[in-house]
Amino acid sequence: QNDGQDLDGWFSRGQRSDRAPAHPNLNLTKQPLPWSEQYKGKANLHVFEDWCGGAVRHLRKNLHFPLFPHTRTTVKKLAVSPKWKNYGLRIFGYIHPFKDGDFQFSVASDDNSEFWLSSDDSPSNSRLAAFVGKLGTEWTAPGEFTKFSSQVSKPLRLMSSRRYYFELLHKQDDRGSDHVEVGWRVFLPSLKFEVIDSSYISLYTDESSLKMNHVEHIPQTLASHSGSYLWEAQQDEHGADMLKPDPRDTFFLTPAIEASRVENVLVPCAYSPTYVVKDFPIARYQGLQFVYLSFVYPNDFTRLTHMETENKCFYRESPLYLEKFGFYKYMKMDEEEEDPRQRAFLFLSPDNFLEDEEEEEEGVDSPEPTDLLPEAKEKSFGPVPGAKGKETPLGEEDELGLLASSKRGGALSIQPHLSAPIFGGKARTPGPSKAGAPREDKKPRKAQEKVYVTRLQPGKRKAPAQEPVFPGIFLYPKPLKKVHLRSRTPQKHPIASSKLRAIPGRRSPCLLALGTEGLFSRETHEDTTPAPGRTMATTDYNSSEATRSEGTRVTSFLKMSETTASQQEEGKGQEEEEEEEEEEVSDYSYETGELQQSWLEDSINWQRTFSVSSVDFELLRSDWNDLRCNVSGNLQLSESEVVDVVAQYMEKLNEKNGGIYTLLRIVNVEKRRDTARGNRYLLELELAERGQRTVRLSEYVYVLLHQGKQDDSAEANPEGPALGATEPQPSTWSILYGRPILCRPLRLSWKQDVMVHFVVPVKNQARWVQQFISDMARLYGATKDANFNVILVDFDSDDMDVEKALRDARLPRYQYLRRTGNFERSAGLQAGVDTVEDGHSIVFLCDLHIHFPPNILDSIRKHCVEGKLAYAPIVMRLSCGSSPREPNGYWEVNGFGLFGIYKSDFDRVGGMNTEEFRDRWGGEDWELLDRVLQSGLEVERLRLRNFYHYYHSKRGMWNARSKKPPKD
Repeated sequence: QNDGQDLDGWFSRGQRSDRAPAHPNLNLTKQPLPWSEQYKGKANLHVFEDWCGGAVRHLRKNLHFPLFPHTRTTVKKLAVSPKWKNYGLRIFGYIHPFKDGDFQFSVASDDNSEFWLSSDDSPSNSRLAAFVGKLGTEWTAPGEFTKFSSQVSKPLRLMSSRRYYFELLHKQDDRGSDHVEVGWRVFLPSLKFEVIDSSYISLYTDESSLKMNHVEHIPQTLASHSGSYLWEAQQDEHGADMLKPDPRDTFFLTPAIEASRVENVLVPCAYSPTYVVKDFPIARYQGLQFVYLSFVYPNDFTRLTHMETENKCFYRESPLYLEKFGFYKYMKMDEEEEDPRQRAFLFLSPDNFLEDEEEEEEGVDSPEPTDLLPEAKEKSFGPVPGAKGKETPLGEEDELGLLASSKRGGALSIQPHLSAPIFGGKARTPGPSKAGAPREDKKPRKAQEKVYVTRLQPGKRKAPAQEPVFPGIFLYPKPLKKVHLRSRTPQKHPIASSKLRAIPGRRSPCLLALGTEGLFSRETHEDTTPAPGRTMATTDYNSSEATRSEGTRVTSFLKMSETTASQQEEGKGQEEEEEEEEEEVSDYSYETGELQQSWLEDSINWQRTFSVSSVDFELLRSDWNDLRCNVSGNLQLSESEVVDVVAQYMEKLNEKNGGIYTLLRIVNVEKRRDTARGNRYLLELELAERGQRTVRLSEYVYVLLHQGKQDDSAEANPEGPALGATEPQPSTWSILYGRPILCRPLRLSWKQDVMVHFVVPVKNQARWVQQFISDMARLYGATKDANFNVILVDFDSDDMDVEKALRDARLPRYQYLRRTGNFERSAGLQAGVDTVEDGHSIVFLCDLHIHFPPNILDSIRKHCVEGKLAYAPIVMRLSCGSSPREPNGYWEVNGFGLFGIYKSDFDRVGGMNTEEFRDRWGGEDWELLDRVLQSGLEVERLRLRNFYHYYHSKRGMWNARSKKPPKD
């Protein structure tokens, strides 16, 4: 029988996506390596640390998977539990069946895992046999082999005279009890799965004598391939705007305009910005405060909008404020249309207002009193004639001088002396108002009274008057409907308004409207009882009490205030009558004094609309190097300003060259602002030369705000308006159009073919060293730019032959320096720079764990000018489990370790501080920055698109020592 015949049908429905038929060009390992009997009893184990996620697909997105693991070792049975977190395992080798027949395999793990098995000893014939989960959320307990249907394979015919290649992939996140095990059984349903032990497995090959960068022996299969992190990542769409193509990324490939065409286009002028701090004493590590950001046009989408769910620092609001209030302060709710027949009116007498002394007793949450309008103060607060049963016409003022139920401006919320119910229907009309009883006030009442926002008043309460305090009524043509929820007895009839009236001598249930939820946040306790007929007006602007739908008024309530025992005794007789009627409509009793909040639900106004103005939050930012926000992008430059500058330059360019250039596109404009002297621009324009050839223009220009002599004194003879705030008021640029304000800054031009030296110190980081060398080789292949050099300073690496790796790579040039002793970053960088002989070349102090964009060489050259400019691009630090194709992370706004500077300038400032930072690193970049700024250089600071720092831990790095593993 053909034992492979059954294996071809392993793929069940929904699993064929793992077979990768869409990738026919994968270079799979077809021919197995020579095998020896000595390999029996173990399997190969590769460990990939520092990688988040619980799904196997997350492991495939790892940059180093499957060729460059952190650790290569062996395991003696297919049941592994390292008791660690955020790692992935690849276990591979051969299975030797103990008999001929049909076998079933099962895999169990926490978190996900996959078990692949070949039809023979060839890795290329591996197929997925069983797995636990696809999303990273699935897991099993140890030995739980039948939790998921996908765990158990179909019966597979195996022969004891053969060996079968297998592969086990496992991914563990930072939670749970990590484990992975494979069990098998002869195909008999009554048998249990048993873990495959050392008697039936063997190594694929012996790796004990191989260096970590020797990877030719590692099998590549459909389960694990060196290109899998590419096509796996492409399956998921990512929300980062920076991933979208941008002309900046490839503009360096466009042929440059001839240098003679741009010579003397603009008149020369001295370039001496006021923000340069030459010879200014800077305290240690304070150079960060003297670094300014540049403005960019057009938008380069370096703002990490996809990370703002977790970090909203771009908006400059307190995180606590945003969590509590959100962004509602930017919205203006539209006033709701309401039927004048269904409006509530409240007529008050002057005795009903709180005194100033009482307001002072309120808590810190109480709002400030709102004075009445002057004309309202002069009006009489006497009773309104004909108030009973009469409505005030819409838009007219009553004798309070107020619109009775307007939502904004005219209506002032009234705070009663004591808490009282809002009536749920037509209120009972109280009797004629009598003179208020004298109160036992400790302080005399003031003549002028104020109106307070409705709020429960904590603290002391004064003795109430015995007459109705509010001689007024609520007028509703129709009673309000109550929305009852989760009541076992359906409510067939609405509660009569008398049910909710205030009971004399007893605290009334205080029903609070939804719109005042924020105001009534505290429960009040008082010993006095309110007078009958107490009411409370709620006219909060956002109150949902105003919600209406087709003439039906729906009001929701939140809670009822407590009823004291003494008040219950006084109102006992009346309470018993009410309870008999209430039993018909509700299962809840008012005797408890506390109404459950789930009794009535909030009403929601789905038709509420609002107005909002266009807000450009970029205008709130400054060019100060903000170290507090690491998700905001480059500062945005206004389009009108750019158009004016470019138009002037194009006019001058065509004046000199006979009008042969046409502007095709503004690819990039960068501005460094100097409000006192002038603004510097880097113009990058795509031009058509004579309508045929496309060329690239990339030049620095200077806009003098004060034109004078062509020397350092630019303040003399000011001409034109000062343009200190060009971003908020770009219209001022129209005044400058056509004037000779554009000039060519002296000694500020960049060289397009200058040599760039990447200096990197390394020690025992084989997978990262190999990745860096491969990236440099790919950079050379993409740009065909031979004017760069790789300098690796090796501190006695013993896990790979670094020099051989450099020699085998396709690099234009490289230099290898070997040093002994412990790793020292400062000393390594200084040793690398010392090998550069040409002082007129650029050295780029670099890190090992960097992903470079293809325009990195062009970006370094543009922003490094000898004697003037140094370059510190901001790198994006990727989070655990993130990759350049899924860039979750943040901008490293504090770090200056990636630094480009001319060799002559580097020597002039004194180089690296190798004495102070001999046996440690961290802070040496800030110390260098201090000296660079003091020497009079500017430091250009920009977020560079697609410039990433890979996530990695410190485990196994540099001089770290491992603790002895515990014995299990």
